[in-house]
Amino acid sequence: MSSFFLQGKRRGDKIFYIVAIGAAAYTLLMLALILYAVGNGSEKIFSFEGFKFFTSTSWNSVEGRESFGALPYIIGTLLSSAVALAIGVPISLGIAIFLTEMSSSKILSKIRTPLSFVIELLAAVPSIIYGLWALFVFRFWILNLIEMPLHNTFGKSIPFFAVTPFGLDWFTAGIVLAIMIIPIVSSICREVMKAVPDSQREAAYSLGATRWETVRIAIFPYARSGILGAAMMGLGRAIGETMLVTLIIGNAIGAAAIPTSLFSPSQTLSSLIANEFNEASSDLHQSALIGLGAVLLMLTMAILIGARLLVSRMVKVNPGFRE
Repeated sequence: MSSFFLQGKRRGDKIFYIVAIGAAAYTLLMLALILYAVGNGSEKIFSFEGFKFFTSTSWNSVEGRESFGALPYIIGTLLSSAVALAIGVPISLGIAIFLTEMSSSKILSKIRTPLSFVIELLAAVPSIIYGLWALFVFRFWILNLIEMPLHNTFGKSIPFFAVTPFGLDWFTAGIVLAIMIIPIVSSICREVMKAVPDSQREAAYSLGATRWETVRIAIFPYARSGILGAAMMGLGRAIGETMLVTLIIGNAIGAAAIPTSLFSPSQTLSSLIANEFNEASSDLHQSALIGLGAVLLMLTMAILIGARLLVSRMVKVNPGFRE
């Protein structure tokens, strides 16, 4: 009788093992299919343009005069994502610190749960909703409160503010991207900081550390790899965002998409694909757009691999804290 149950358990373990291996293989298969589709679709443009596809600023889809270059859109993607990170990550850290370290009092504890719920709700809002709100409402706030005052004050003396702003530019796109990634980054940072053992906090407080000193020397060193991972997830979301950026970045083409001012219209890799894929009349034009997707895929993979290497090089924090 016992051998029958033992045989059944072994059979169940074998089935579980096969299912787990199949799930892992499915992930690798999907990645391989994506790489094949993107590589096969972009082969024609890479044969036509060569390495110039990465360095050229021209974009002309007229048959007989085709010329395609991804450089302006790579720059637009990186600049708007950099603005999103520079604004979004500090705010997300502040939210996470408040929820995990500063909302323990009787008054603040009453708003901790509703605030956590609102943050999770904002993370579920579709990006097109953020884009429509930014296009019809938020860009006018940025235009009137930030861009026009900066242009009027520094526009004649500093070229970086010289272009007349209209609210449709890479700076506004970066701010809206920051708003969009804040719920995701803050939620991950909050969970990472909640996972820090209470002994870290108690050790710091017992030595007379203030709340900020406790966060700085006891919480951050323990949670830094998770915080960096949250920032990289936010960066990946910002780089790949399409509809929001398409509505708000200005959608310049060719060399005009290279920002020369804080208020210059630009375009990202994903927004150009969204704008032109339906209108791609030739195979070469379609291949160029798929090539932009290949560049976006390579850029995202390079950033994620770099982040992974950076996390692996960090010194693991042992129990206790150090200055």
